[in-house]
Amino acid sequence: MSEVIRILLADDHAMFRSGIKALLDAEPRLEVVGEAATGDEAVEAVRSLRPEVVVMDLSMPESNGLEATRRIAALELETKVLVLTVHAEEEYLVPVVEAGASGYLTKTSADRDLVEAIKVVARGEVYLPPKATKLLLQQYKMAEASDDPGLRDLSSREQEVLALTAEGFSSREIGKKLFISPKTVDTYRARIMEKLGLNHRSELVRFALRVGLLKEM
Repeated sequence: MSEVIRILLADDHAMFRSGIKALLDAEPRLEVVGEAATGDEAVEAVRSLRPEVVVMDLSMPESNGLEATRRIAALELETKVLVLTVHAEEEYLVPVVEAGASGYLTKTSADRDLVEAIKVVARGEVYLPPKATKLLLQQYKMAEASDDPGLRDLSSREQEVLALTAEGFSSREIGKKLFISPKTVDTYRARIMEKLGLNHRSELVRFALRVGLLKEM
């Protein structure tokens, strides 16, 4: 990715924001363009700054991170939300995904995984650690794929692309698995989103989980 990824940090602890900013500023093509200490400030900053990625804490005063994520998703901008929180996946993962976030990362993993997570969601993909993906599968395991009319409108290849997208694979990785080019994967994904009336990659994940398309490995 050649363009600079513009980032907004939303966390009510100034020292933590300073540490994360120092980490990100040391990376080529990453730029922190703003900071917010509350959920309301984060929403307003997204409106004015239009960052590519918001790194969002959940526990903040005024509107919390979950509510702020919902409001940012409702703006229908290109901004992606990556939740970075002290809370374990078991506590908030499903509400965060349903609110429209594109990724979930615990603060204990920030030093190792934050930079990569930001790059992933900035590409329009979903960042979920393996443990988080498994938790989502467990939460939605009672869903029946055959009951959803939207799924029946998809070809078998489109369902494969949808499932692999929901599992967090990139276009290049999906292409290797299905022996097609990354550009063809993107074409399939765009067609899927058009058929299902979806606008964001995170909505594809929620759809795949809801209809039971993903299966335990």
